[in-house]
Amino acid sequence: MTSVLVDSDGINFGEIAPEIDSLLQQGVVTYRRDPSEADRIFRRALDAAPTELAVYFCLYKTHTYRGRLHEAQNIAERGLCEAAHQAGWDPDWRSWHPQAALPDGAGRFALYTLKALAFIIHLRKDEQKQAHELLAALRRLDPSGAVGWPVVAALAEGLE
Repeated sequence: MTSVLVDSDGINFGEIAPEIDSLLQQGVVTYRRDPSEADRIFRRALDAAPTELAVYFCLYKTHTYRGRLHEAQNIAERGLCEAAHQAGWDPDWRSWHPQAALPDGAGRFALYTLKALAFIIHLRKDEQKQAHELLAALRRLDPSGAVGWPVVAALAEGLE
């Protein structure tokens, strides 16, 4: 996943179509004052560009922040499937194999989203068995911890 950077022009979501970037920027600004309207904006972006991974990221993050964990999980899982498709991987993350180098682009987004599912969703919903399964896959797929899963693993251990 490309780093998300903030500058004077807003958030850098990477190379996406200008109209989708505009919707995402609008959604981010709107989120603080009207999360429901931001959700509508992000969903317009998703309808217009269902292959843009940044849209899934915005949606699952904002739903998580609002405590809407079922919806966050749903969106994250859809984004995970799209990322796997773009990376040329099996839709079932359990069958993924470690790469010689940590992937960029869709592959990195997929690994980051596995981490998000482990922490934000399964741990917060107290589904520790599933969280540990996701973390075990991340240990195998990202042994260096580049997508940040070691922090999630430490939190998971603290919950036991």
